[in-house]
Amino acid sequence: MNVFSGLSQVMRCCWRDEAFCEGITFHQFMILDTAAKAKELNMSDLHKILSVQKSTTTRLVNPLINKGLLRRDKADHDSRAVKLTLTKEGLETHKKVWLCLIDFYQRVTNNIPEEKRAEVLECVKIFIAAIKNSSDTCNCCKPRS
Repeated sequence: MNVFSGLSQVMRCCWRDEAFCEGITFHQFMILDTAAKAKELNMSDLHKILSVQKSTTTRLVNPLINKGLLRRDKADHDSRAVKLTLTKEGLETHKKVWLCLIDFYQRVTNNIPEEKRAEVLECVKIFIAAIKNSSDTCNCCKPRS
């Protein structure tokens, strides 16, 4: 239980509604990153990607639209559906936040002995996969829809 407690404490930066870089929260960065990779993102897919409720997705997307980082349009395939695309400002912010995250990642890895880095990262990947594979049978780990 100490491992889960410790992980929860150090990963709070990824789940708080506070900005961590460029006025963006971690969830909002995930939205910008997904939109950057997809070029065009269906709003309906986001709550699955973020593992949050649909209303939470809207709450996370609206500030990005208000800041001019995302554009919301009707989807071509269904006038009720919404698609999101990055604006020029959104693309610039995405790049700046990536640089911020790269710096953070570098500081984290620098705190792991060099000869152990590859092993530690491999173990973390295995641990994440084990949690994902086990969460199917645990009601406490299932995302709410």
